[in-house]
Amino acid sequence: MDSLNQIDIKNKLSLNEPLFRNIKVYTQNFDIIPSDNQHYGVSIRYQDLQELRYDFLNDLFNSIIDWVYSSDKYKELKEIEIAKGRSEANAFMEILSRARNKFRGNHDSDNLLVQGQMGELLLFNFIQKFMQAAPLLRKMKITTSSQHERFGADAIHFKFENDKPKIILGEAKTYTSDYRFKAAFEDAVDSIINTYNNHRNELNLYVHEDFLDEEMNAVAEAYLNKTLDHPEIHLVSVVVYNENRSIDTTTTEDDIHKQIEQIIIERYQSFDNNKIDIANNPILKRIVYILFPVWELDKLAQDFQNKIWL
Repeated sequence: MDSLNQIDIKNKLSLNEPLFRNIKVYTQNFDIIPSDNQHYGVSIRYQDLQELRYDFLNDLFNSIIDWVYSSDKYKELKEIEIAKGRSEANAFMEILSRARNKFRGNHDSDNLLVQGQMGELLLFNFIQKFMQAAPLLRKMKITTSSQHERFGADAIHFKFENDKPKIILGEAKTYTSDYRFKAAFEDAVDSIINTYNNHRNELNLYVHEDFLDEEMNAVAEAYLNKTLDHPEIHLVSVVVYNENRSIDTTTTEDDIHKQIEQIIIERYQSFDNNKIDIANNPILKRIVYILFPVWELDKLAQDFQNKIWL
């Protein structure tokens, strides 16, 4: 597709700056391979001595419309609703209701699914913010069981960079207190490899027509039909886990963030790099990790569930 380099990918991004004002991002040379890649640590931000937990959840929830519809698709739907006689505010509420139903599918309140949905929404925002890649394919909701829901990549995004089309396969793994960190991280690495190895066989699990604009629909069709020339695959693994180390939240905002950063540094250091088998899985040369410690993650997931099932 010669027209790929004409697509303004930045114009396709939903960067959700309000959400990232509630997130502290830590970037440095974390002790994890591949060491040449930029890996990340993130946490819910503190303002003074207060964790911006409510604001974080609220702005994460507000990104659901962006997850379901591209900006052009949203504008089209809003115009349709206004043409029906709705006010602009009423049209927004109708689209929000529709988007929330599409996001949650027909699931019951299974905890595994709720955690997965929260991680999926975080992944959607992180890939756009850190990789500057726009959503391309979205996994359909499968309602037969929570196990089936975990099949397939959680996100497939696209960008055109250095004269190459790049496909970003992303997966979000959310672990409650039942998981030890090292075991959780190893599971996340194994899972993203499995996702990469099988994603071409699972492309029937994805949709795009109902939320992309015409340009991105054309890219999606080209990738699905194998007419996209020499796409380069990259991986993103978001690991959201329940952190059980104590931090002193009675000091200063900067000190609290430094404590959290040190925990992230030590978590990366503690993982055995020998378990990242690049020799047999060369695609791991292109992986980016995003580590997200959360205190009382089970309560955060419950609060998220309450918002989407309101």
